[in-house]
Amino acid sequence: MTLDDLLLRLVATPSVSGQEGPVADLVQGLLADRGIAVQRQGHNLWFEVGRPGPRLLLLSHLDTVPPAGGWSGDPWSPAWANGRLVGLGANDAKGCVASMIWTAFALAEQAATLEGSVVFAFAAEEETEGMGIATLLPLLGKLDAAVVGEPTGLQVCAAQRGMLMLRCVAKGQAAHAAHPQLGENAIHKAARDISRLDVFRFEGHPLLGATRAQVTEIQGGLARNQVPDSCEFYVDLRTTPDLDHDEVARFFASQLESEVHVHSKRYLPKATDPAQPIVRAALAASGRTVPVGSATTSDWAWLGELPAVKAGPGDTHRSHRPDEFLLAEELHKGAAFYTALAPAYFAAAKATEGA
Repeated sequence: MTLDDLLLRLVATPSVSGQEGPVADLVQGLLADRGIAVQRQGHNLWFEVGRPGPRLLLLSHLDTVPPAGGWSGDPWSPAWANGRLVGLGANDAKGCVASMIWTAFALAEQAATLEGSVVFAFAAEEETEGMGIATLLPLLGKLDAAVVGEPTGLQVCAAQRGMLMLRCVAKGQAAHAAHPQLGENAIHKAARDISRLDVFRFEGHPLLGATRAQVTEIQGGLARNQVPDSCEFYVDLRTTPDLDHDEVARFFASQLESEVHVHSKRYLPKATDPAQPIVRAALAASGRTVPVGSATTSDWAWLGELPAVKAGPGDTHRSHRPDEFLLAEELHKGAAFYTALAPAYFAAAKATEGA
């Protein structure tokens, strides 16, 4: 089996979030065929390669979103053509999974020479609530650093946005539309608040830039001839590591006429000091000199204070779109990147410890 064949088999196995069983079976079997013992919890898989020493986590996810409309063919019938594999999950993130599995094969052959161990984890339900890694992480033991496999073009992301979702409720008083002076229009109140939101800016982050509020959903009114007494809208904020979710929510509550309720604050923003060994090792393995930031969330959000980066083959702009694809060149560079990163990290960690 070649690396290209591996990715094709992964993509041809449907694994919409919550339905990852068949692809988990496939991966577990492929690893077992190479003599690698895999542990499993639900549809989550993990195993370890190497010797006692620093423990590096290589993490990616097995699930995909459901296929969007507009695919030119069957999303689960991939075929390589002109160095490109089109299929659901090829880019996000089965290219990363395939690259990491290939890395595991390579490192298993040189395990006796490694200066530490690599914990490989392939999680379920990343595309929904992140419950895969949330339940898996306590089982992995103490970790020293992590690499989260997502399509970044092998750019090393040392910062990642979080997500704060606010539910805002404008309250008014109902009246006949012919007598608006007898009521208070909640939609008008909400509109004033939405205009305020459009001009709010937070201080920019050096890798991620500024944070802007985006109103993503609005609902109000019961009848076309009635002054509405309620209007509800949702605000999506992709936060940066220098913003505290609770403080941001309180700030908006002080600025808006509408009531402000926190709908979700679980996806915390993340950042790793570029001086950390994992950042230096990832940059060395990728041949790049400076890290970047990532606008999208990932399972990094659940890793606490663990020093981490996000990096992998593919392009984030292809994700969650019809005719998602990965190039063979990207796939092979991804496997080479992860394979080079592990010993580079062990060397950087050892140098830091001895400094």
